[in-house]
Amino acid sequence: MPIDEYLAQDLLAWYEVTPYKKPSDYVWATNANRAGAKRGKQPVWLSAVMRDYIQPVARHLGINKKVSWHTFRRTFSSILKSNVEDVKVVQELLPAECIFCVSRTGRDFRCKLLKTIGVLMGQL
Repeated sequence: MPIDEYLAQDLLAWYEVTPYKKPSDYVWATNANRAGAKRGKQPVWLSAVMRDYIQPVARHLGINKKVSWHTFRRTFSSILKSNVEDVKVVQELLPAECIFCVSRTGRDFRCKLLKTIGVLMGQL
């Protein structure tokens, strides 16, 4: 499956610093003490990413409103609308939550979002 050149570069950079390099490891694997021997074999919980990384960064930046994954979805939707994107593009980039409607592009957006969060965390 083809991926964006920038995303490929970011994934290679992440691979250089992650302790979980086995093909069976998750790209964003948990490093929690409670994972024990399953470190690298279980994904990071998105609720933990929100609580431990994104919300503290938002507060640090002076954003005191509630921030959630849906906040990013609405913001991305607003950006697409302001760019006057074609409705088919918006439908593809912002799939419905229904299992029949989820597209690869929506998952790619979440990957890019996590990459952006990682960049932000490195700048604090």
